[in-house]
Amino acid sequence: MEKFLITGLGNPGSLYRNTRHNLGFLIINRIAEKYLLSFSRKKFGYVSEFTYKKKILLLKPSTYVNDSGLSVKYWMNKEKIPLKNILIISDDIYLNFGNIRLRGKGGDGGHNGLKSIEKELRTSHYARIRFGIKNDRWMKEKIDYVLGIWSEEELKNIFDKLEISIHIIFSFILNGLQKTMNLFNNKNI
Repeated sequence: MEKFLITGLGNPGSLYRNTRHNLGFLIINRIAEKYLLSFSRKKFGYVSEFTYKKKILLLKPSTYVNDSGLSVKYWMNKEKIPLKNILIISDDIYLNFGNIRLRGKGGDGGHNGLKSIEKELRTSHYARIRFGIKNDRWMKEKIDYVLGIWSEEELKNIFDKLEISIHIIFSFILNGLQKTMNLFNNKNI
C-alpha cells in the first residue's frame, strides 16, 4: 500500500507549544485529535501512523525547526517513502494571516525549516503547505513574532483555517498534488 509522510514543522517542548512557529505541529495535532491517534517518541521525531485509504505517517520533528531536514530525510528513507508522497506544513510570515497555499516546489522564503529540508533532500521539489501568519507587527520583530504566542484575535480565527488545512492534506493524499492545488489554491482561503 502506498505510504505518505506528512510533516508539521515546529519546535519541541512546552516553551514553544503555543507559538506561531509551531503551526505545523498544531495542524498535525489536530489530525491526531480528529482520528484519536497518539504519538510515539522515536529517532528524530514524534511519530504516529494510521491508515486512511493509504498509509499515513504523521511526523513532528524533534530536531527543532532549523534542523527539520534531518528528521524528514531519516523518516523518508526509513519508511521508503517517495519524494512525491512527502508533504511539509509550515508557517509563512510573508502570507497574510490565515491564507493557505499548496505548492509542489519553491524557495524557502527565509524559513529555516524549509532551508534545512532542501539541504538534506537536495531539492526544492517537494510539496508544502504554507500557512500565513503575517500581520503588521512582524516587520519589526520577526524572530520575536514567530516565536511569540498566538493573540486572542488570531485564536478566534484560526480553527476554521486549521480544518481547511486538514482537507488540503487529505486531498493531497487521496487526489494528488495537482488536483489538490486546482481545488484549493486561489480560492480565497
